[in-house]
Amino acid sequence: MRSSKSRSRSKNNRNRSMGNIVNRVFDSSGPEGKVRGTPQQIIDKYNQLARDAQLGNDRVAAENFQQHSEHYTRLLSEAQREQNERREQQEREQEARREQQGERRDRDRNQGQHRNDAQPAQNDADKPPEAQEQPDVTPSADVIDVSADTDADAGLVETPESAPPKPRRGRKPKAQQQPQADGSAPPQEAAE
Repeated sequence: MRSSKSRSRSKNNRNRSMGNIVNRVFDSSGPEGKVRGTPQQIIDKYNQLARDAQLGNDRVAAENFQQHSEHYTRLLSEAQREQNERREQQEREQEARREQQGERRDRDRNQGQHRNDAQPAQNDADKPPEAQEQPDVTPSADVIDVSADTDADAGLVETPESAPPKPRRGRKPKAQQQPQADGSAPPQEAAE
């Protein structure tokens, strides 16, 4: 059996949020007994009980049922208002994120375009046309010309990816060995 201390501690650690009140099931203790259901169901039930009490000429009971109904009506309207505010807040936050992403994309595009436009202007604009750099088409020292090197031992290591595939060798069928006429085993042939 649990002690009351551990039970009270766990109650204090619980989240104080009521959750989704619109769909939550309540137990309402009214004058006619308990009424159980969602806030809308409880409102409908108390309104029906108030009508029945009015038809029975019991104004006190009708007023009591109407007050109970009004309580759950306020509870439900408050919960719906909070839901609408949360939804609007989330929509505003999503819209702000979309705008920030769009601005970031535009800024990145503009910076990339600005860099591409600015580079040729800085390098070539101050130089006369004959002094501007021309693309170098001569082979560089870093590039190895493999076609000119016909030496098989050029210092390169052959990797399995660059080696041509080896042909697969099949097994040679063994010759049928037949016993000799005198009943002895045939002589073994030397392996190749």
